[in-house]
This record gives sequence, C-alpha cells and structure tokens, in this order.
Amino acid sequence: MQRLLVVAMIAMALAGFARQSAAQQSGIQIDHVWSRAAMAGHDGAVYLTITDTGPPDTLTGVSTPVAAMAGLHQSTENNGVTKMRPVTSLPIEPGKTVTLAPGGYHIMLMDLNQPLKEGDSFPVTLSFAKAGQVTATATVAKAGAAVMPGMDHGGMGGMPMPGGGKSP
Repeated sequence: MQRLLVVAMIAMALAGFARQSAAQQSGIQIDHVWSRAAMAGHDGAVYLTITDTGPPDTLTGVSTPVAAMAGLHQSTENNGVTKMRPVTSLPIEPGKTVTLAPGGYHIMLMDLNQPLKEGDSFPVTLSFAKAGQVTATATVAKAGAAVMPGMDHGGMGGMPMPGGGKSP
C-alpha cells in the first residue's frame, strides 16, 4: 500500500512537470495567480500575469472547476462610470507581460460551485491559440484584497493598469 502511494505521488509530480515543461516550451509562463474570497453561488475573479517568451499567441478561453462558467472580461472607467464587458480573446506579444488585475482585464468566475476561502487554492486552465491549454493554481486572498498576498507591492507603484476603477 505504501509503495503504491509513493508511485502515485511520483506519477503526479511527473505529470505536473510535463504540463510545466509544455508551457515553457510554448513560451507561455503564468505567474502570480490569485483570487479573492467569495461565497458559493456568487461571482468571483482571478488575476494573474502572462509572459510570452515564444511566438505571438492569443488567450482564447478559460475554465475552472470552481465555477459554472469562467470568461475573460475587461473593466473600464469612463467619466466616473465603471463598466465591465466580456472579451473574446487577448493578444499576448513576445517579450511582453500581460497583467490581469483589479480594474482591468480579469477572469470572471460566474456562479461559484463552492466558496473560495482565504488560503485555499484551485486550478485555472487558460486556452491559447498556439500554446494550447496551460493550467495554473490560483491562491485565494481575503475578500477585498487589492493585490496577491505575499507579492512585493513596492515594484507595482508605477505599473499602468488598463481601465481603472474596480472589478470583481
């Protein structure tokens, strides 16, 4: 029994390494993946950074088992009015980092299947036109958090965020 458990753990580690290697070979790297705490049945959001070190690519979809539906959205502010709209795709340019953050692009989680509790984590799968599917793990921060917990906030002071305003 113990030997079977060790074999299963090794297989899981190798599967994770294979997914990470495939993403790195495609040139897509996903970092700083986080979400805010939210109640089941409500909406939530996922924020992250995407870095492309390979050929140009496009984020075309997202999914996660924690929500009935997930989609790419953008929040914008115009004359003091914040609006949110679905986005069908997001170009990812080589050598550039795209930040999905509060007040701009984000992954909208609609009708959560379970509560997102601070400290929990869950998988998010991003679909790219060329790189295919890349799965990352989101860490849940406290409700109302503005940035990922444990992230160095000092380096983000001058970072431009598309849109402005508030997003879920």
